[in-house]
Amino acid sequence: MRRLGWIALLALTCSGSGPGNPRTGGGGGGGGSGTPILVWQDEFDGSAGATFDHAKWTADTGGNGWGNQEREYYTTDTQNVALDGNGHLVITARVDSGHSCWYGPCRYTSARLKTQGLFAQAYGRFEARIKIPRGQGMWPAWWMLGSNITTVGWPQCGEIDIMENIGREPATVHGTAHGPGYSGGNGIGAAYILPQGAFADDYHIYTVAWDPDWIDWSVDGHVYQHLTRANLPTGTLWVFGQPFFLLLNVAVGGSWPGDPDGTTTFPQQMVVDYVRVYDKP
Repeated sequence: MRRLGWIALLALTCSGSGPGNPRTGGGGGGGGSGTPILVWQDEFDGSAGATFDHAKWTADTGGNGWGNQEREYYTTDTQNVALDGNGHLVITARVDSGHSCWYGPCRYTSARLKTQGLFAQAYGRFEARIKIPRGQGMWPAWWMLGSNITTVGWPQCGEIDIMENIGREPATVHGTAHGPGYSGGNGIGAAYILPQGAFADDYHIYTVAWDPDWIDWSVDGHVYQHLTRANLPTGTLWVFGQPFFLLLNVAVGGSWPGDPDGTTTFPQQMVVDYVRVYDKP
C-alpha cells in the first residue's frame, strides 16, 4: 500500500504482535540449491462463513484513514472477512455507516489481515492466487512490511507491495518497493498491464521472488520488474535484508484511487484462493 505520512499511525495501530512468538525464517536466498520448499501456506479450507485462521493471521481494525485518507472501517466481522466453504478467503467491502471514521460517520467497512507476530520471512518466493474487486475507488492489495516496523517505523522498515490495483485501472496492477528515500509516491515500482480483459474477471497469481540482492515481481509467471541494490536512489539504503510479514486488504477510497462514485457497486469482494511462501526464490 502506498503510504503518505503514516509513521505515527503505525505506532498506534500495528504494534500488536499477536499470540505467541512469530515464526521467522531466513529463506534460501540465492545461495542455496535445489527445489524451493513450501514453508508456510494458507489454502483457506473450512466451512462457509467461518472466520480466518487465527493461528496464521491477525487483523488491523479501525477507520483512521491509514495515512492515505481511506474511507473504510476495517473489522473482523464475518460480513467483511470469511471463508466461502470452497477453499477461498473472501474480503468484502460493503456500504456500512455503523462506525466512526476520521472524516465522520464511516461509509464503508472492509478487512485487513496480517501475519505480524505470527509469521515473517526474509527471502524466498511469496505468491497468492487472487481475484480482485472492481470499480472506481477500490484498492485491493497483497503486500509485506518489515517486522522491525514497531522499533524503526516506516519507511525505514521497508515495504514490498506484491500487488496493488486501483479501480480506475481495471487492466493494471502495480508492484512497488518502499524504503527510506524512496517511499510513498516516490516508491520504486512498475506496472503490469493485462493483455486483454480486467484483472477482476478471473484469478491471477501475484508473486515476489526475493533474494538478498534483488527482488522480482511477476503476474502469472511473467516477470515485469527486477529490482537490485543498484536501482536505488544514490545514498539510500537497501532495507530488504530482514524478515517481512504478510498483509491482505481491500481499501476503499483514498489519496491514490480516489473515492467511489456513482459507477461503483457494492458489495465488492477480493477472493483469495491461496497464499504460499517458499524458502527460495
